[in-house]
Amino acid sequence: MRNSIIPVFIPHLGCPHDCVFCNQKRISGSLLPACPEDVKREIEAALSICENAELAFYGGSFTAIPIEEQRALLDAAAPYLESGSISSIRLSTRPDAINEEILAFLKEKGVKTIELGSQSMCDSVLAASWRGHTAADTEKAAEMIKSAGFNLILQMMTGLPGSDFEKDIASARRIAALQPNGVRIYPTVIIRDTALADMWEEGKYTEHSVEDAVELCSEILPIFEKASIPVIRMGLNPSDELSGGDALGGAYHPVLGEMVQSRIYLKKARELLKDVKAGESIVLLVHPSCISKMTGQKRSNINALMAEFELKELKIRPFDVKNGEIMVQRIAKEEIM
Repeated sequence: MRNSIIPVFIPHLGCPHDCVFCNQKRISGSLLPACPEDVKREIEAALSICENAELAFYGGSFTAIPIEEQRALLDAAAPYLESGSISSIRLSTRPDAINEEILAFLKEKGVKTIELGSQSMCDSVLAASWRGHTAADTEKAAEMIKSAGFNLILQMMTGLPGSDFEKDIASARRIAALQPNGVRIYPTVIIRDTALADMWEEGKYTEHSVEDAVELCSEILPIFEKASIPVIRMGLNPSDELSGGDALGGAYHPVLGEMVQSRIYLKKARELLKDVKAGESIVLLVHPSCISKMTGQKRSNINALMAEFELKELKIRPFDVKNGEIMVQRIAKEEIM
């Protein structure tokens, strides 16, 4: 049975600021932060259907809450960790809420992975988003976490107030230079009851659309892939709340990650087809698991390539190639019918 995550939400707990984009209660669907009894309840419920699970504290800034509250939450999980019922613990926090003392405490309590909400590596963007920390804080915290032997996950956002394509690309490069164990990319979503929603309605913020995010992330993802850094999430997890109207605008789409992958395939195919002649019939060969990515939503990649290169016919077929690779065959029409 594969590893599973047991999510426990502590929305806004420990957060010293209300960032312009954030309403954790609407994102997570949790109105109140979890207490120790909730931790035990979530673990027990999860263990009835999975094994070797990892407990994850999401939302809020775990290491910024009072130490006794941290201790109570982690102690609730301790018996399950000691018995091997759960494999490990991860938590999310802020770059400026990390120090040597807190890292020693977390290691003692069995935490293995720390996720830092870096969001941007541009100080003017961080200030415009009311983050309350700097890019230097992220770099310092990342080094401390890695040196202490924790797994490090960095979170970044695209399309924040004051940012642009070049600044987001630069942020991705600086985050990649920190060599985290993984990255989450969250293109900005305009969520109901946030300062960002007010800014957008007042015309002070331009929406970071799904198309903006797909195009930008199709340039960012290869930066992390080249550095051998896994991107473990692109876009907010779909929820009934967000899909039901709490996402007022911005880059919210249930399959955003798939759309980004599909755009990358489209760009690769364009490069491979640049020398084909109008009227040719072409077969693109990809790994069997990548057929839908190459095809695109509602055949969008096929339609775009057909029109752009004036092809007579374009087929996508599975083939024994590496994931992410494309091979091109020029072939007569009767052979691909």
